Amino acid sequence: MGETVIRVENIAKQYRLGITGTGSLAHDLNRWWHTIRGNEDPYLRIGDVNDRTKSGTSDYVWALQDISFDVKRGEVLGIVGRNGAGKSTLLKILSRTTAPSRGKVKIRGRIASLLEVGTGFHPELSGRDNIFLNGSILGMTAREIRRKFDEIVDFAGVERYIDTPVKRYSSGMYVRLAFAVAAHLEPEILVVDEVLAVGDVEFQNKCLGKMREVSTREGRTVLFVSHNMAAVNTLCDKAILLKYGRLTTMGTATDIVSHYMNDLKQEVPLMYHAPESKSGAAIVFDKVFVSNANGTPVGEYALEEQVSINLEISNRSWNRDFSIGISINDTNERRVLIDQKLITCSADDKRIQCRISLPPALLTPNTYTIDLAIEKIGAEVMDFLKNAIKFEILKTNTKYEYLSYDYGLINKACSWEVQPHRV
Repeated sequence: MGETVIRVENIAKQYRLGITGTGSLAHDLNRWWHTIRGNEDPYLRIGDVNDRTKSGTSDYVWALQDISFDVKRGEVLGIVGRNGAGKSTLLKILSRTTAPSRGKVKIRGRIASLLEVGTGFHPELSGRDNIFLNGSILGMTAREIRRKFDEIVDFAGVERYIDTPVKRYSSGMYVRLAFAVAAHLEPEILVVDEVLAVGDVEFQNKCLGKMREVSTREGRTVLFVSHNMAAVNTLCDKAILLKYGRLTTMGTATDIVSHYMNDLKQEVPLMYHAPESKSGAAIVFDKVFVSNANGTPVGEYALEEQVSINLEISNRSWNRDFSIGISINDTNERRVLIDQKLITCSADDKRIQCRISLPPALLTPNTYTIDLAIEKIGAEVMDFLKNAIKFEILKTNTKYEYLSYDYGLINKACSWEVQPHRV
């Protein structure tokens, strides 16, 4: 690897809850008074850790605290952490869209950032105009942009709509064009947040291949945030792990992903109970657990055991049909199985119980987490649980000896037809 192109030195970012801007006039005057006397900002000495699951004692929270690391030219750095860990805030600071509360960031080279769908696009302009606009922002000449134009349009697959205002694009079209522009207009540093989740699987793989190409062949640096641990493992050389705004670990991508998933497994419960203070929609999840064939809640299962996912739903005032969506995810947060069920409901049904049974030996040995959603007809979400519960399929089995070293994702046997022909 070559020279250091990004150096982050003890940066921190503080926000005041419920406030847009700097805060109250009294706080601003207090800051000003300390500044002219040469003292530290008094509000940088207070503040809660940014743990969104707990109430705090201060109006101030630290989105980031004391973050330091270096990135060299041509490296692909993965940034890993749970929602609220500070990943997006860090990328915004590195992209210069927000300033740190303290600390320094030194960057050598042009940065192209893809932090949100359509970042830097003007909705009234066509796709063609936005390509030239973004290229100009990156400091490229019109001739350079024209040289790359056909390649960008071909990669994004939006040729038919290239002269249509981007406000009429779908979110998938938006992100396809935005990524194509960012990757092809030759920035020295490419910053990519979770927005690739908007695209289809084929396009996600295409983007991962392009990022690998710009790093290995062209020597450009990539900062990559994703909840897809398989993608982080495949693409990244190194990774950092953020937790509650702090950098807890830095190392190889493989080591950081393993560390992160071990933390995740410990934090996800075996049974979900809605807190008494839970408010919100007219119909919500009250209890979620996994049970064996006898209905006993357990966390570990042999490969051929029956696994049932049990849902208890509290109906406060809902009197129309709704749907329940379920996603089962593996250790790398890959979605292994997804299903949805339409439920008929009346106002008299104050409590609804569901049992979702998986065929024996469907899932291979792994630790799984479950995401759940209750939706109105029309896809409006009324309740959502991310990593609601976990369960584990154990490696101990005798029948499926071929699973001894590589488990894959599912374990349903194919139907084989063999017709030997003797000469």
